[in-house]
Amino acid sequence: MMITVSHLKKTYKTGDVELNALDDISFNVEKGEFVAIMGPSGSGKSTLMHMLGALDVATSGEYILDGEKIADLTDDRLAEIRNKKIGFVFQAYNLLPRTTALKNVTIPMMYGNVEKEERLKIAKKYLEMVGLGDRMNHTSNQLSGGQQQRVAIARALSMDPSIILADEPTGNIATNQAAEVMKIFQDLNEQGHTIIMITHEPEIAEYAKRVILIRDGKIIDDHKNGKRKLIKKN
Repeated sequence: MMITVSHLKKTYKTGDVELNALDDISFNVEKGEFVAIMGPSGSGKSTLMHMLGALDVATSGEYILDGEKIADLTDDRLAEIRNKKIGFVFQAYNLLPRTTALKNVTIPMMYGNVEKEERLKIAKKYLEMVGLGDRMNHTSNQLSGGQQQRVAIARALSMDPSIILADEPTGNIATNQAAEVMKIFQDLNEQGHTIIMITHEPEIAEYAKRVILIRDGKIIDDHKNGKRKLIKKN
């Protein structure tokens, strides 16, 4: 099992007031799944993404990622997991604006102590895979929103992670570019990558194979996606 979440709770305190952002969440994700986590604003889905990405700790409950209990790990091991086991794709891209697409993709590998020649080789490979082989020397502020998100996907893949976490990956891009980005995710999933995607858009969730619905910090539905959109390959 790639992910096991058991009775996860996250409580925030403001004075005497307690808010349960996550309230007894339990689910599993098998290797190779493509899961969309859906819910309205304030439902707890982004909090859950932070937990899954080892960016925050739960108040109670258990999270096991690829056989390791996250709560038991040292800060150094958590940093290593975030660098090597998890590929992050954010709504805001989080690229360095005056840095080339190629160098943006190499950044996780620099932290992972990959040799420079190998970093460049891997970055070129993934930029070509996401259709940006002719744009790799453009700075990110010279690229469209959809192209920047593709750079972010290439960067997420650079350390060959066990899982890709995508937080509203199409939130800042046009509809036609969103379809191109989702095709990349589908192709990656077909190649065996485990993908968990946060979205509030039903039409984007349709690209996943499974949908988990969250409301008020609780899972209210978890089903295989019968309406899944399949994008035809060229």
